[in-house]
Amino acid sequence: MAEIVSTEDTLGGAPRIAGSRIGVHHIAKRVLDAGESPEQVAADYDIDIADVYRALVYYYDHVAEMRQIRAERQSVPDGLSVVCGPADIDTKAQSEPEA
Repeated sequence: MAEIVSTEDTLGGAPRIAGSRIGVHHIAKRVLDAGESPEQVAADYDIDIADVYRALVYYYDHVAEMRQIRAERQSVPDGLSVVCGPADIDTKAQSEPEA
């Protein structure tokens, strides 16, 4: 069973399963938000079921940290915009040639 680690050079420092790029927030999103079974998530990520449960324990033991990570990942950085469909694209900006 792997431990939960955080390193700045991987996933922006978000907690993850050691030896992988699978974040605690990835596991929580699928199990808690999407209602997938821990067994299915473990199979999809090819990790031990114990690692899924360890990630969920970490999530519940560090609720404030996980809320902050979730908020950061849901926000749109300054200077960027969200495009949901063709109506959201500024066609004038795309058609103007760059100087």
